[in-house]
Amino acid sequence: MMAPMRRRTLFTAALPAFAAAQAITDGTATTAEVIIDRPASGKPHSGKVLAAIQPHADDIPLFAGGTVAKLIAEGYTGHLIRMTNDDMAGPGTIGDTVLANEKDNAAVARILGLQKVFNLNYSNHQMDQESTLEIRARLIFLFRLLRVDTVICYDPWGHYEENPDHYVTAKAVEAACWMAGGSKDYPEHFEAGLKPHGVSEKYYFARGPQLVNRVVDIAPFVEKKVEANRSNVAQGPAGSNGARLRRSLAEKGLRLPALGENDEAASDNYIRHILMQRDMEAGRKYGLAYAEPFHYIGPPADLVGDYVKKHAVPLR
Repeated sequence: MMAPMRRRTLFTAALPAFAAAQAITDGTATTAEVIIDRPASGKPHSGKVLAAIQPHADDIPLFAGGTVAKLIAEGYTGHLIRMTNDDMAGPGTIGDTVLANEKDNAAVARILGLQKVFNLNYSNHQMDQESTLEIRARLIFLFRLLRVDTVICYDPWGHYEENPDHYVTAKAVEAACWMAGGSKDYPEHFEAGLKPHGVSEKYYFARGPQLVNRVVDIAPFVEKKVEANRSNVAQGPAGSNGARLRRSLAEKGLRLPALGENDEAASDNYIRHILMQRDMEAGRKYGLAYAEPFHYIGPPADLVGDYVKKHAVPLR
């Protein structure tokens, strides 16, 4: 039998791990410290480059549209990378669906202020059959070409993600961020004039539980987010979601006053009153009107530089 003192010591040592496990039991779980990222005046991020990376045309608008708009307003130059052609999510034939989503994706970039759009055109729902080496290599090339400092993407460590496009993209992005900074991976890039360039900041969002350590106040950018989601007609909330819900309720003898009195109003009201609930709930926890939660990873600590500053002395 374990001695009482040893049992007590073991239990005490396990408490931090237990607390960490408890911290990821819901979609907005937190670490010990959550930073609230509020809108900044001026252009504090001038000269920096971000890549908003989404498997599908509606991912960035849904989960990070306000944050992208905020960072662009604060000086970032931004680009949009879409991994799939969205051929399984939209109206009409597969060809109709691909074209409709391509148009929606371009509209999202324009509304959020993203300059270039890269469509990598993998088949929707099929990314887990693709070469992870190829996906990663293409991202490394883009990170070096565009000199990306910051990425916004799905969390590679998010829990219970069921869509293979989401988790394959997230894992490839995570690896490409640091490999792009190496001097030996894909040396042919350097012959073409590119240089090593690692990504130093990551804003990761998730559909399910994740460790949240940064909450971005998006209240001033809500209209941009609404507009970006309104542009997603093929598969997003600007399609038939609001009208379909309105008609479904009417068949049951019910109505939602917030949806309005016709299908056209229902689409916009669906975005404002139902879709934005997630952002309102995330903000409410921190005294904000609207917020987007992320697991944020910033630049690594400069241990060598800090040590030199603290301990270096003049040569004698």
